[in-house]
Amino acid sequence: MLDTGFSDSRLPQGGVLAILAPSDGAPSALYAQADAATGGALSRAAKAADFTFAAKSSCVVLAPGADFGRVVLIGLGPREGIDARAAEQAGGAVVGALGKVTERAVVAADTLSGELAAHVALGATLGAYRFDTYRTTWREGEAWKLAAVDILVTDAAAAGTAWAGLSAVARGVTLCRDLVNEPANMLRPDAFEARILKLRDLGVEVEVLDRDAMHELGFGALLGVGQGSSVPPRTVIMRWNGAATDEAPVAFIGKGVTFDSGGISIKPAAGMEEMKTDMGGAAAVVGTIAALAGRRARVNAVGVVGLVENMLSGDAQRPGDVVRTASGQTVEVLNTDAEGRLVLADVLWYAQERFRPRFMVDLATLTGAIVVSLGNERAGLFSNDDTLAQQLAATGEVVGDRLWRMPMCASYLELLRSDIADLKNIGGRAGGSITAAKFLECFVNKVPWAHLDIAGTAFASKASACIPKGATGYGVRLLDRLVREHYES
Repeated sequence: MLDTGFSDSRLPQGGVLAILAPSDGAPSALYAQADAATGGALSRAAKAADFTFAAKSSCVVLAPGADFGRVVLIGLGPREGIDARAAEQAGGAVVGALGKVTERAVVAADTLSGELAAHVALGATLGAYRFDTYRTTWREGEAWKLAAVDILVTDAAAAGTAWAGLSAVARGVTLCRDLVNEPANMLRPDAFEARILKLRDLGVEVEVLDRDAMHELGFGALLGVGQGSSVPPRTVIMRWNGAATDEAPVAFIGKGVTFDSGGISIKPAAGMEEMKTDMGGAAAVVGTIAALAGRRARVNAVGVVGLVENMLSGDAQRPGDVVRTASGQTVEVLNTDAEGRLVLADVLWYAQERFRPRFMVDLATLTGAIVVSLGNERAGLFSNDDTLAQQLAATGEVVGDRLWRMPMCASYLELLRSDIADLKNIGGRAGGSITAAKFLECFVNKVPWAHLDIAGTAFASKASACIPKGATGYGVRLLDRLVREHYES
């Protein structure tokens, strides 16, 4: 992660400098000092470029003098509109401009409060993320250099205090991104389990259910998905105990299909490599538990992830098979590529039966239908509880993990009625993301529950200020903020 520190406002003697300033009112004091030190080079450059410090704008000034190799001006927009999101976007803009230029940068944020300066650090940290574990060579000008930023702010102590919590969230997002970006041969269910076990260093209790344990519990749906793989599936339970022992936990459930070939209902070859990301829901749950533990959240939280490969072999599940779930309900598997809901059916039932949580939120890259509906801008939100749904939707707008609530009418369940079992695992093309959610609802009883279909938001095909191309870390900030705002003691 980016090495980030905070210092009291004092103009450095040369180097690489980024200056954040609003578009109205008096200019930043450090901007004025830097402009004077460079003989007015900054103001002349801004005037020549018609740069007005509008939000999300930047202006690079090369060799302005006073031993500065480069100064980047970053616009914050009108003062009244500068919030945490704006500060994060500015931090992301800084690393976007300087990431391949220098190993260390100084960021002048003297017009911001300590808390907003911490959000600049968060944006810079998220924007600086790179997954280059397997790179051995770099083309000219391609290598990432930026490793540290020093943020100049009037109240450095307040910034440091705010950053203590936000840095834990950044580490959770980074962990989630790393997991989703890993190639499928490097993150099979056993390797994923090993990554989760490292959360014990943060004080998280980790328990693993192997195939025999799941068989005893009646996990027929999950085990059916994994029976074609040479690596046995497992369910991993994470518990963060940050509140009184008698306080019911909040529960987060994740689909962890480490590779989805589609099984016998095999996927088309084009784009199948992207199915290494089909464990994005589980990764978000792991990142969330890491964030809560890292900032010592005053809540009891449970994370449960079903880890499995959906592969083809002589033992693979067949279309037309019937499986018995942990709930006792039977499912006719008409399409082996609708496997995520089978994994979640057993895990959701187990979580609500064992832990009696205050609520459950599951995350899954579940359906292509949600991408058709919402594109890559929002995840689908399905819920049996209006209060939980409203909390999630509002929180998503604050942190940028945006949601859109979808209908859950009872009539959709009729599309899942089987002739030979209680349910079938598909309901046809029409309303595919909704029928998938209705299937899951059959395994949550009356527990307040929300299902987040993150198929369109877990992975980005192009970069933005705080999200490089690849895994986005979607869900970690959303769930951490949900707990912080509504469920901590």
